Amino acid sequence: MKKILSFDIDNTLNEPKMPIFPEMAELLATLSQKYTIAPISGQKYDQFLIQIINNLPESANLDNFHLFVGQGTQYYAHKDGEWKQIFNFALTDTQVAEISAALKKGAEELGYWDESVLAPGDEIIENRESMIAYSAIGQAAGVEAKKAWDPDMTKRNAIAKIAKELAPSYDFEVAGTTTINAFVPGQNKEFGMNHMMEHLNVTKPEILYFGDMTQPGGNDYPVVQMGIETITVRDWKETAAVLKAIIAMEGIGSCDCDDCQCDDCHCTNCKCGKD
Repeated sequence: MKKILSFDIDNTLNEPKMPIFPEMAELLATLSQKYTIAPISGQKYDQFLIQIINNLPESANLDNFHLFVGQGTQYYAHKDGEWKQIFNFALTDTQVAEISAALKKGAEELGYWDESVLAPGDEIIENRESMIAYSAIGQAAGVEAKKAWDPDMTKRNAIAKIAKELAPSYDFEVAGTTTINAFVPGQNKEFGMNHMMEHLNVTKPEILYFGDMTQPGGNDYPVVQMGIETITVRDWKETAAVLKAIIAMEGIGSCDCDDCQCDDCHCTNCKCGKD
């Protein structure tokens, strides 16, 4: 029996770096009546709030949302009405400098470092505390521009190869549409999922994972390698279709009965009063 629905964010729950659509927000809120909702992404904590949490309807059970930031190297839980950081495997200043230099050098050698394309205040290298992210045309670039920049990951794989040669003590992994995540070896999504299981007291068979980069070399691939059941999607609409099927199959979110006899009712408006 599944207890946790875990998700990548960009291209799985939303368009890259955009707030989730109202349809997805309603689906997640409905599912949070029964399931633990556990997004895991290389993004910063504030982006989890901007893209997901701040767009949820009031019906969402926030205590059932658990945020695994920086591929699970940071963890936030909702307790006593507020978000609290449970752990953070932060990089040292030396590690930040070494990783950033390697990524910049790799991008420059291949001609993929161009600050002139950035929006005001944007940056190519972003310090996410427990990892570093290279975003070729910036975090604030438009969705279509991001999708068009490196659709087959050739550019980023080439940059990552050079960066790894320059800084062999770190791992460099393609993510999103224009991003390379860099981190301490082993601190990929397998690391995050293991901490998720430990802190939420669940096992692999109790997790259903959704991601768009499940192919070898993609940042969701470590989850697949762990043996966790994974649904590969191309965009948030495919994720939404699966979530609708789960809700319909399990009858979560609505109930028309006058006297529900179920032992484990998760309906949000059930007349039996068990919700």
